[in-house]
Amino acid sequence: MMEVLPSDTIRRRGLMLVLSSPSGAGKSTIARNILENVPGFELSVSVTTRSRRPSEIAGVHYHFISQRDFEMRRDSGELLEWAQVHGNFYGTPREPVEQALAAGRDMLFDIDWQGAEQLRQKMPEDIVSIFVLPPTMKELLSRLKRRAEDPDDVIATRLANARSEIEQWRNYDYVIVNDDLNRAYDSVRSIILAERLKSGRRPGLESFVNTLLQEEPE
Repeated sequence: MMEVLPSDTIRRRGLMLVLSSPSGAGKSTIARNILENVPGFELSVSVTTRSRRPSEIAGVHYHFISQRDFEMRRDSGELLEWAQVHGNFYGTPREPVEQALAAGRDMLFDIDWQGAEQLRQKMPEDIVSIFVLPPTMKELLSRLKRRAEDPDDVIATRLANARSEIEQWRNYDYVIVNDDLNRAYDSVRSIILAERLKSGRRPGLESFVNTLLQEEPE
């Protein structure tokens, strides 16, 4: 059993880790590695009005709701961010995120720059944003082709969209060039460790320091 050290017991507020990138830059792979290997993280599960696909599990991949329900949640402020994509609505419920952060759990968001901007406006003190860049556009095209998921016209559209997405890099706290997946993941993990130690995210520090100062060494 792993030893619990005094530093592990200091109460902290969770953080919102936002990963964004153009399609094919490696964001989803990095996100999956974080969920599998970094304790304390959970994926933010969005609500959507689109139909559930056969491979999807309600409550795991998405919360599937009606358009009327979505609009009511959006208009009442229950969503931290939302977007309309290909005629369907997607959004992030506010309540589970706030509950997780208050309990010291971290939330991972695999969203685009528009969603990231909405989160930044509503919860600026909690968000940590990372933009993942490809090493070259040629390599990005190669990755899109290797996935063998899309026809050529869709790949061309994704590549064109990538240029406008990349232009948003200045709005992010950190920018990582994914020329090596292991190194990119290690960089993200280092960012997480550093952000978790920020004094502003550790409300339990004051109590810990007061106890420390009152302690008399034997």
